[in-house]
Amino acid sequence: MTNRVPAWSLAVVAIITVQLGAALSTHLFDDVGAGGTAWLRLTAGGLIFLAIVRPRLRNYTLRELRVPLVLGVITGVMTVAFLFALERIPLGTVVAIEFLGPLGVAVFRSHSRRNLVWPAMALAGVLLLTEPWTGSIDALGILFAAIAAVCWASYILLTQTMGDRFDGLEGLAITIPVAAIATTVVGLPQAWGHITISVIVQAIGLAILLPVIPFILELLALRRLTTAAFGTLMALEPAVATAWGALLLSQIPQAPQLVGVVLVVIAGIGAERVGRRQPPPALTPLV
Repeated sequence: MTNRVPAWSLAVVAIITVQLGAALSTHLFDDVGAGGTAWLRLTAGGLIFLAIVRPRLRNYTLRELRVPLVLGVITGVMTVAFLFALERIPLGTVVAIEFLGPLGVAVFRSHSRRNLVWPAMALAGVLLLTEPWTGSIDALGILFAAIAAVCWASYILLTQTMGDRFDGLEGLAITIPVAAIATTVVGLPQAWGHITISVIVQAIGLAILLPVIPFILELLALRRLTTAAFGTLMALEPAVATAWGALLLSQIPQAPQLVGVVLVVIAGIGAERVGRRQPPPALTPLV
């Protein structure tokens, strides 16, 4: 059924859901901290995936599990780094910096020089959104966002590989619990002693918004798009993040940032026009 839906639209819905979940996650910071929020959200998401999918680990060798295991660790680091950055700098700015990861994927994996106009335009938009020349941005926040950017680039490449090798959602049902385990060392100490029924309910709701819904949609989109097209489509992330930041967090953008939003939206539309991917070969049984 999802094959009838344009692949780019799956990515766009994932973007909207991701940034909504990111904005709402800030409400848990006062209770359990950014690390605790990441850990609780991923733990709830991992349990949801395990309950729905029930992956058959015995059907895979350790070598076959390497991709979802590595992806899980990267996802955990990306989530923690992103939320640590979000503690210090506005949502739109965090996502604009983080977008440099998928932008790099688009630049280095594009097969046509003409298509490089889209990541170049998106980069101009990112610069207008971040305004690095003002010198007022929190350096540690930028560092955390940059770490998330590197992880995001790796996430795109590995998610596409996993989508080609694992049938259905089994790869994600392995990846997300691993991500939760990877964040335990940071998240559990922050959350310890502050976990209430209200916090658990919020964590479950946030997990549905992020990672459950968007990660499923991104996996489906990456099965049908090139990594260059998907990476450039992610240029919509700073625009959507800026909008949610204004609506939910009172982070109102200035004129240069609005121009940046326009540029990244144009870049995303351009990527959709050139980025369709041929479906991968049919999966072969692993047993």
